[in-house]
Amino acid sequence: MVTTTDARTATPVDPQRVQKVQEAAKRIRRRALDMGEVQGQGYIGQALGVADVLAVAYTDQLRLHPQDPSWPDRDRFLLSIGHYAIALYAALAEAGVIAESELETYGADGSRLPMSAMATYTPGVEISGGSLGHGLGIAVGMALGLRHQGNDTPRVFNLLSDGELNEGSTWEAAMSAAHHRLGNLTAIVDVNALQADGPTDGVMRIEPVEEKWRAFGWNTQRVNGNSVPDLLRAFDAAATTDAHTPAAIICDTKVGKGVPMLETREKAHFMRVEEHEWQTARDQLEAQAR
Repeated sequence: MVTTTDARTATPVDPQRVQKVQEAAKRIRRRALDMGEVQGQGYIGQALGVADVLAVAYTDQLRLHPQDPSWPDRDRFLLSIGHYAIALYAALAEAGVIAESELETYGADGSRLPMSAMATYTPGVEISGGSLGHGLGIAVGMALGLRHQGNDTPRVFNLLSDGELNEGSTWEAAMSAAHHRLGNLTAIVDVNALQADGPTDGVMRIEPVEEKWRAFGWNTQRVNGNSVPDLLRAFDAAATTDAHTPAAIICDTKVGKGVPMLETREKAHFMRVEEHEWQTARDQLEAQAR
């Protein structure tokens, strides 16, 4: 049976657990700003918006061996939206997969941290990002492959964007996952209402998102993607609701979250931040996090 869960009505989450993740999210945001300053521009708004999701994943949910990123029994986290790499690198540093000092090389020639994530370069990166709409299909293949290997321990997570819901391949993969009863697969959809060509609803209306995923056979939750307690409940529910049904967590996030001057910036998909603004951004982040 396919259900829709409202994480906000679930039982309270351990406050110490919430605090741990919130502190990790703050560090992920700060690292993203530091990396962004290296280039002077980039996908900073998305990194700030998705930091809470990544903090929950990398500090609370994923089974990893930081010193052995290829550990066979690890959970797989696939970044379908390759241009969110700046956020993923910050999360990988938080998890101890890459050294924090390496973040200083972000986007530089010869760096293992290119501006769009590539599995061939970076430890802990499962797939190379590029054209959108492919991540969920790869995740379905991984989940199926693990089943055929008889390894039912690892979980497969795929972070994709609301803009990727414009792509037919995403929905083909969603249908396949339900057909194959891939209870080891979780799709995390970042709904920040923005894509390269403008507001998502202006490019291609995607709502009602939750009802669509449910209609495709997924256990579906929709939560505030910038609320750590809501996210923790949602991830916990996704792990325990149904062993034979894929789970979708629809996360409504705010571009630039935590830095007010970037939350209101008009051109926010690929954001240029002036040299004198970076420290202001860090100061605002510190003030918001208190």
